[in-house]
Parts: sequence; C-alpha cells; structure tokens
Amino acid sequence: MPKLKTRKSAAKRFRMTAGGEVRRNKSNKGHLLTGKTRKRKRKLRQSTLVAGADKARIRRQILGS
Repeated sequence: MPKLKTRKSAAKRFRMTAGGEVRRNKSNKGHLLTGKTRKRKRKLRQSTLVAGADKARIRRQILGS
C-alpha cells in the first residue's frame, strides 16, 4: 500500500496540540482593520481550537491517514 500524503494546504493552516486537539488561527485579520476596535484585533491574534465536528476531518488531512 502506498504512503499517504499530507494535504499541504491544511498542514499550513492547522497544527496539533500535545493533547491531540487541533489549533487554528482566527479569521478576519487580513484587511479592513481600521474599522475594527483595538480589543477586537487583539483577540483575533490569539489562536483557538477547531470545532469538534471538524476535528476528525482536519486530523486526517494533517496526518495523512
């Protein structure tokens, strides 16, 4: 059986935590930042966990299995 390939687009966007959760960056930080408050932009810098419904699908894409 051939080796399974990682989906590189997913590998660049997500990373695994030590506990097996999937981490992602928040959206809405690309442009139009002048209309957003300092507090909101500060919160957007922090990463968050992927929703449970998507976790298994993204793990398969990252780990190539």
